[in-house]
Amino acid sequence: MERLSDEQLGLKLRQVEENYKYIEESISQAAFKSGRQREDITFLAATKTVEPSVIDHAIGLGLKYIGENRVQELLSKYSEYDLNNAQLQFIGRLQSNKVRQVIDKVSLIQSVDSAKLALEISRRAKEHGLTMDVLVEVNIGDEENKSGVRYEMLDDLIGEIAEMECISVKGLMAIPPICETSREVCKYFEKMHKIFIDISTKKTDNVSMDILSMGMSDDYSEAIMCGANMVRVGSALFGRRNYAV
Repeated sequence: MERLSDEQLGLKLRQVEENYKYIEESISQAAFKSGRQREDITFLAATKTVEPSVIDHAIGLGLKYIGENRVQELLSKYSEYDLNNAQLQFIGRLQSNKVRQVIDKVSLIQSVDSAKLALEISRRAKEHGLTMDVLVEVNIGDEENKSGVRYEMLDDLIGEIAEMECISVKGLMAIPPICETSREVCKYFEKMHKIFIDISTKKTDNVSMDILSMGMSDDYSEAIMCGANMVRVGSALFGRRNYAV
């Protein structure tokens, strides 16, 4: 994680302020075009590699949700997040043996893609006397190198999780394949929205389709117009990440 000089930090914070205003306006416009209000859409900031001071500045601007992708980074920054004014979620691939490290630190786990992982979340949540809200991640593009459950197995997985203690399915999450055009990516978003609605109509106990999390920095407006009610925006808010540091 890059450490900034005072001058760099000041510039970064001013950029975040400008970016935050632009994203808020874009979300409002996309919500309106989709027949909804701004308050219907949750703006979650993906905070991988971002300094806590920069994250907390965004929270001070009004940001209410932040999400980390990596367990070790989350733990290293945890004491510095302004969690009095924002919720922390886990949005990356989560190994079963790391669940115990985050179970009492996050309000939602967005990346559940197996019964094994869900069972470990259930077990660890029970140890802490809490119920963990989760999203089931769908591999909407059937990509071999991506996490997420295949669509054909989604109903079975949701049914298994619904029977577990101390875990509650609150919706779906997806990352579509890299697409060359907005029209192409919208096909995946529209497919996800249809799946989301179909599952909603089944009214399964312990399953509520409250959240459809899809859309990131390059396509969050399209995702909203296709039905997303949560977007995960990182580089559009904080700037392009330097993975070399």
